[in-house]
Amino acid sequence: MRSSLDPRVRAATYRWIADDLDPESGSELQEILASAIAGSAEAIADLDDRMSTSLTFGTSGLRGPVRAGPNGMNRAVVVRTTAGLAAWLSAQGSGGGIAVVGSDARHGSGQFAEDTAGVLAAAGFDVRMLAEPLPTPVLAHATRTLGAVVGVQITASHNPPQDNGYKVYLHGGIQLVDPADTEIEAAISEVAAAISIPRERSWTVHHTALNDYLARLASLPRGKSRDLRIAATALHGVGAQPLRYALHLVGFTDVHLVAAQTEPDADFPTVSFPNPEEPGAADALLALAAEIDADLAVALDPDADRCALGIPAGDGTWRMLRGDETGALLGEYILSTPDREAHPDPLVATTIVSATMLREIASAHHARYDETLTGFKWLVRSGDGSGSGLIYAYEEALGHCVDPDHVRDKDGISAAVLACDMAATGKESGRSLQDGLDTLARSHGVHETGQFALRVTDLGRIEETMRRLRAEPPQELAGVAVRSRDLLPDSDTLVFHGEARESPLGHGGSRHEGSRHDDAGSGGLRVVVRPSGTEPKLKCYLQVVESVPEPGGRGDLDAALQRARSRLSELHSAVSALVTRE
Repeated sequence: MRSSLDPRVRAATYRWIADDLDPESGSELQEILASAIAGSAEAIADLDDRMSTSLTFGTSGLRGPVRAGPNGMNRAVVVRTTAGLAAWLSAQGSGGGIAVVGSDARHGSGQFAEDTAGVLAAAGFDVRMLAEPLPTPVLAHATRTLGAVVGVQITASHNPPQDNGYKVYLHGGIQLVDPADTEIEAAISEVAAAISIPRERSWTVHHTALNDYLARLASLPRGKSRDLRIAATALHGVGAQPLRYALHLVGFTDVHLVAAQTEPDADFPTVSFPNPEEPGAADALLALAAEIDADLAVALDPDADRCALGIPAGDGTWRMLRGDETGALLGEYILSTPDREAHPDPLVATTIVSATMLREIASAHHARYDETLTGFKWLVRSGDGSGSGLIYAYEEALGHCVDPDHVRDKDGISAAVLACDMAATGKESGRSLQDGLDTLARSHGVHETGQFALRVTDLGRIEETMRRLRAEPPQELAGVAVRSRDLLPDSDTLVFHGEARESPLGHGGSRHEGSRHDDAGSGGLRVVVRPSGTEPKLKCYLQVVESVPEPGGRGDLDAALQRARSRLSELHSAVSALVTRE
C-alpha cells in the first residue's frame, strides 16, 4: 500500500472530475481525493485502483463495480463507451441503423441505459428503448427480430451486487468476437471527454418487446402434458414475472415463486452471491420445492440468461443438477423430437470444458456435433462458423440456448419452459428426470465431471504455471497415460486427455477458430486448464467416463458411478498437485 499519493494519480483524478458529466460521481472522487491527500492509506489505494487503469472492453462489453473513475461502471464510462461504439458502427457502414437498449434492475442500470440511448440517438441511430427492466434474452431477441445493427443491455448478469455491466450484441443478436472488441476499445480511446459528448432524448420506447418474446416461447414445448408443480426463483433479478408469464402462457399454472426473492432488488439481500451455481444460492428454492411437494425446481440468475434445475433426490431431499446434467437431458429431449423440415441436418454444440456426453447423444440421433472454445460467442458460430443448422447449445456454467433461430445466446426462460415440458412429458409416462439421467448413463457411460480453481494474488503465478505445463506436460494423470494439446494462439488453454478416441462425427465439428475437439472415451479422462477471463485464478475442468456393463441394472449403474467418482477424486488430487507445484 502506498504511503503517499502518486502525483500522476492526483492529476488524473482532477482531470476526470473536470470531465465528468455526473455531479455525484465528481463528489465521490473529491471526497476520496481529499482523504488521499490527507494521507489515508486506504484512500490512496482506492484512488490508485480507480484511476491507474480502465475497464477493458471485451467480447461481452464491460463489467465492473459501480463507482466513479475510469476503472468503474459510471455515467462517464458508459457515455464514452457508447460514443466509441457508435463511431465503430458508423465506420462499419451501420450508422443510422436501429439500436436497441435495455437494462436489468441493478444499481445505476436505468440511468446507464438512458445515457446509452441518448448518445446513440445523438449519433443518428434509430434507438428503441425497452419499456422496463427486462431479462437479457428479451433484449437479444428484440435485437434480432428488429434487424437492429446493435443491442446494448445494461447488466452484470450474476456478478456481486456492487457490479454492473454493458453487454453488446451485433446484427442478428450475437455477441461480437475479436477483432471487433479490440477495434471498439480503440475507438473508445479516441473519444472526447464525457461532458462534451452529445446526448438526445429522442429515442422510441419499445413497448412490445416482452410480449413478442413470450409469443415465440409458446411454440417451444413438444409434449401435451401440463401436470407439473414448479418451484421457481429469479434470485432478486428481473426474471421472476417474465418466467411466470411464460410458463402460464404454455399451460403451466401450478407455479410457486420464492416470495422473498420475487421482486427485483439490487442488493440481493437473501443470497451472498446471486449465482445459482454457488453453494447455498438455491437453498430457499429447494426448501420451497420440498415444502410444496414440487416436481421440478427452476432457478434463474438475475438477468435470466442462465437456468438451473433442481430435482428430488429421495427421502424428501432435493439437489440441483449440474449444468452438464441439464445439458444432456435437454440435448436428448431436443434431438429426440427435432423439426427435420426446418433443420434437415441438425447441429448441437457445447464447449471444451463441458462434458462430452452430448457428443454421444448426437451420434445416437445421427446429428452433427461440435465443441468450441468457452463462451456463447463461439457456440452460436459453431459448425461452419455461422451456426447453420444449430438447434441446441449449452455450456456447463448453466447456459442453454434452446431456440437459436430467435435468441442466439443463452436464455434461461426459454430453457426453463422446455425443461418443464420435458419433466411433464416424463411424468406422464412415469419417468423422472433422474430416470432420464440413468438411461443416458447406461447408453453412453457415466460422465462424471468436476472443477476447481487455483486462486492467486500474483497474476504472474498463473503465467508461470501455464508456461511450466507447456514446457513439461504430464505424461500420466491418476494412473492414466495422457496426451496434451495446446490451444494457443486461439485460446490460452491446455487440454490433457487419456484413452481418447476420435469422435464418430468428426466431420460434423467445424474447424473454425472457435472449434476444438478432444474427449475422453469409455474409461478415459480429460482435463482442461485455463486462466479465468474475469478473476485472478487458474481454472481446471475434470472429466472421467465409465461404461455401464450389461445387463445395466441398478447395481451395474451404481458400481460404474462409484468407480467414476473414485477416479474423479484421484484425478482432482493429481491435477491439484500438478498446478500448485512451485
